[in-house]
Amino acid sequence: MLRRDLPVGAASGYVIRLAEGRIAPAPDGGFLQPARPWTPEMQPLCYWNDAPVALSLEERAGDTWPDGRGWLGQLPESWFALLATALQVGAWLRDHRFCGRCGAPASRLDAEFAMHCQRCGHRNYPRISPCIITLVTHGESLLLARSPRFAPGRYSTLAGFIEPGEAAEEAVRREIFEEVGLTVGRVRYFKSQAWPFPHALMLGYFAEAASRRIRIDGVEISDAAWFSPRRLPQLPPLYSISRALIETHLNEVRAAP
Repeated sequence: MLRRDLPVGAASGYVIRLAEGRIAPAPDGGFLQPARPWTPEMQPLCYWNDAPVALSLEERAGDTWPDGRGWLGQLPESWFALLATALQVGAWLRDHRFCGRCGAPASRLDAEFAMHCQRCGHRNYPRISPCIITLVTHGESLLLARSPRFAPGRYSTLAGFIEPGEAAEEAVRREIFEEVGLTVGRVRYFKSQAWPFPHALMLGYFAEAASRRIRIDGVEISDAAWFSPRRLPQLPPLYSISRALIETHLNEVRAAP
């Protein structure tokens, strides 16, 4: 449904209105505004069902504009790629109006997502920050944890940013040890998901714990515990890779002889 080539030659099409991380509702209840002529300030974004889409960055969000997580809770998973693209490109345009090397104003290029500095020639592209997200298991049991910023009662998998010079699998082992004090054995890659809050790329893994003795760090993790597949806490939303990791493990447990 989404084509990532930029609609460079288009002069009109759908529009996504974005401000302060919030997206304006459209008349049909979604967030794609009806096709209309584009202004020079709009950023050509992609094609949706072969129709061109542009992003309109606006000064202020309306009171009824949902944020990204709000939209994800309302829409089918098939819309995730379009929403993630709009949010990440919007955050990049907002934060890179000036050259990071010399401080001069940067200008947007038409043929690609790039901001170019006419003074020093530096070119800036949308930032993507790789992260690992891991479901730690011990037999059937799942290790789930709470961040202090989570909704009350919600538990999720462990996650963290990959450090410079670090392989993803090294980050899995480091984050698990730092956050809950566990050493893990086998690490297995699952899949990835763009996570536009604001510009993460989540690399999903399963990891087998060598023991069940946990020691939480008390900073990034406020609580962690082992859970049986038959007795689980409130879980992350269905659209998240965290939930996909959990559901995949649960299905494997059900299918086991």
